[in-house]
Amino acid sequence: MVTTVTTQPFTDQKPGTSGLRKKVTVFQQTHYLENFVQSTFDALTDITGKTIVIGGDGRFYNEQAIQTIIKMAAANGFSRAIIGQGGLLSTPAASCIIRKYNAFGGIILSASHNPAGPAEDFGIKYNVSNGGPAPENITNAIFNNSKTLSRYLIINSPSIDLDTLGTQKLADMTIEIIDPVTDYAELMAEVFDFTAIRKLIATDDFQLRFDAMHAITGPYGKAILEQQLGAVTGSVINGEPLTDFGGGHPDPNLTYAKELVSEMFSEKAPTLGAASDGDGDRNMILGNNFFVTPSDSLAVMAANAHYIPAYKEGLTGIARSMPTSQATDRVAQKLGIECHETPTGWKFFGNLLDADRATLCGEESFGTGSNHIREKDGLWAVLFWLNILAIRKQSVEEIVKQHWQEYGRNYYTRHDYEAIPSDIAAKLMADLENKLPTLIGKVLADKTVSYADNFSYTDPIDNSVSTQQGLRIGFEDGSRIILRLSGTGTEGATLRVYIECYENNPDKLYLETQTALQPLISLADTLAEITTRTGRTEPTVIT
Repeated sequence: MVTTVTTQPFTDQKPGTSGLRKKVTVFQQTHYLENFVQSTFDALTDITGKTIVIGGDGRFYNEQAIQTIIKMAAANGFSRAIIGQGGLLSTPAASCIIRKYNAFGGIILSASHNPAGPAEDFGIKYNVSNGGPAPENITNAIFNNSKTLSRYLIINSPSIDLDTLGTQKLADMTIEIIDPVTDYAELMAEVFDFTAIRKLIATDDFQLRFDAMHAITGPYGKAILEQQLGAVTGSVINGEPLTDFGGGHPDPNLTYAKELVSEMFSEKAPTLGAASDGDGDRNMILGNNFFVTPSDSLAVMAANAHYIPAYKEGLTGIARSMPTSQATDRVAQKLGIECHETPTGWKFFGNLLDADRATLCGEESFGTGSNHIREKDGLWAVLFWLNILAIRKQSVEEIVKQHWQEYGRNYYTRHDYEAIPSDIAAKLMADLENKLPTLIGKVLADKTVSYADNFSYTDPIDNSVSTQQGLRIGFEDGSRIILRLSGTGTEGATLRVYIECYENNPDKLYLETQTALQPLISLADTLAEITTRTGRTEPTVIT
């Protein structure tokens, strides 16, 4: 029996770059989750009789939220719901399943790389029928609906059994509980040369370490890396998904993946180390005592894509977020293909992928992916590197350094200042933006400023325009300073500062990154008055 519940709108349900993220306690407010879900359903066209995919990363409140969403989906007219066993689906797997089963869309529950637990973060987002995040016209409609919502629809029923594989019924909706790994694993076997990777892993001098950070990719890593590809048991560490991610911060970077980083920079380091995040869409790649920046990783993958069965016929193009380094641009130029620069947010890659204007995509925030799904994909990136290593029979460090010798090196770093009071962060950005027109033509840090603006993007497929996407200061030699406020946090604001310079002198390719970039790092602090305004003498995280 469908029940109509009277409610009042909330004013803070504007989706960010990847859905709505708030503290768990916010979502636990009466009607809060229900309001956002109904606002989402109301933003969609004719959902009656359609299929929806539902799953999440297993963080605290995941199962409770799924129970509510199932009952609301049935009440709003969906005829079929595909749900990962235990309510679990990695974000890449959800995208895979939406596409494979021609679903109308999906609801993914995750706050990605943010911490989990009763006092930590939760998130929800809607993905459309191509498997990718909802575009801005839908997220804007969701927000507009949320501001005027007066009722939501739900079916009052006992809890659904999420643990037993098979089908159930709720009113007129069929519920299918599926294994969360199977479909995704089958897709990976189609994309990569599993035979070559098995041979690599079986060699005596090869050792793999994959850190699932007690998040969603543990079961995926164990099934694919250990069971299918033959990595020894224990190659996947922190592989049991926990509702609080073991009390850790599931962000695969040098700061938070401490256990993996410690091992990879030891005397007996494995050949390849990797980590993924809370919902499985990000990745970090490490060699023996060697860190691969996400920007370099994308460039190396693009340059070596012909070794991968799914991409052996070539790439149609590459897309990167604006703050991502320009290393990929040089590969695209050599390959004679397009390279697209988009705003931050995976949703901006969807049109390019659907139109076959890009095959590989990447963001500096440890996200890479391709046209196999419409999300970034952490484990896919690990398999991509394994495939390259299997064919080239070189170390990670050798492959990257050979890439620098051929293309030059884009020295690159990101400094994150987390949990800055929002008003201070907004004022810092506004004041810097006002300065930008006066900087053009000036010589700063021995470099001449060629442009200074707030990045805007016109989608080449649908001509939609996105403005206010990050402050850029570009120099004639290709160096850049970029500042933007992140849309993925839940507390205060995160100021991200990106610094990049290009070097093609063979004698200067192996400098320490922070040293090579120090003049630009100091300049960024001076121009934006970061230390003065925030009181921070150093970033929270340096990548």
